[in-house]
Amino acid sequence: MINRRQVLQISAGMLATQSLGLHADSITDLPLIQRSIPRSGELLPVIGMGTSRTFDTKASPVALGKLSLILETLFAGKGTVIDSSPMYGSAETRVGDVLRGLENPPPIFAATKVWIDGEEQGIAQMEESARRMNVERFDLIAIHNLKDWKTHLATLKRWKEEGKVRYIGITTSHGRDHEQFLEIMRTEPLDFVQFSYNIEDRAAEEKLLPLAQERKIATMINRPFQRGSLFGKSRGHALPEMAAELNCNSWAQFYLKFILGHPAVTCIIPATAKAHHMTDNMKANFGRVPDASQRAEMLQVFKSL
Repeated sequence: MINRRQVLQISAGMLATQSLGLHADSITDLPLIQRSIPRSGELLPVIGMGTSRTFDTKASPVALGKLSLILETLFAGKGTVIDSSPMYGSAETRVGDVLRGLENPPPIFAATKVWIDGEEQGIAQMEESARRMNVERFDLIAIHNLKDWKTHLATLKRWKEEGKVRYIGITTSHGRDHEQFLEIMRTEPLDFVQFSYNIEDRAAEEKLLPLAQERKIATMINRPFQRGSLFGKSRGHALPEMAAELNCNSWAQFYLKFILGHPAVTCIIPATAKAHHMTDNMKANFGRVPDASQRAEMLQVFKSL
């Protein structure tokens, strides 16, 4: 639980956000891009936030001030999705600390995962996640990396029927288990799936994304920048002229817009520890989305780097 000093630090972070001009009208005046969750039709802004590594910090005033800047920038860019996991160390707790420190936090789409063996252990973990993230009811709980998935999926189905969670799903944070992942997608009533996809790692285009579209399952995309390695390839290179057609003024936005060009993508959750990077990411929440021919051109640009 945060103390008074930490609340004051978070408030200072909010003032710093304002001084930096990180408001929706300063990020862009372009139209917000939203995608619907196929099972319900509910609209989500396409750029959200992941918390792996970046929110696994100590509860120091300095750390909380930095994290508050990141969350405030997410909100300024009309983002709502915050994704975490008990696998991410103290990330869930830090999200909750910052949200508790905000005087009037906006509505969020709160997502986490269950990552443990056993039914009772899974229930206890999910209840603890709610306390940590300061969430009364999660919008989405997914089974992380398919760990004891049959046990937890039975619990999540029951919880959804009882109104304890709105959406349920499965995730993979690596390239393994795709065949088992696909089989669960084919046979179970999932609302969401989460996996890696980016302009370099396009394996999901072969089966995962088409099956999600066919089965009307929402997709949440992790590792959109291949853990930062994409920037090593584009560093020192000027953006192509066609980037302006897509309202992109950075490589981060270019890479995010490429992902958004796939019609089966619902939401992307880049993680960052820097507010100015978050501002950059959130600009991809607005403007134009590439069509198939523009995506092909973007891919050729990337291959030529």
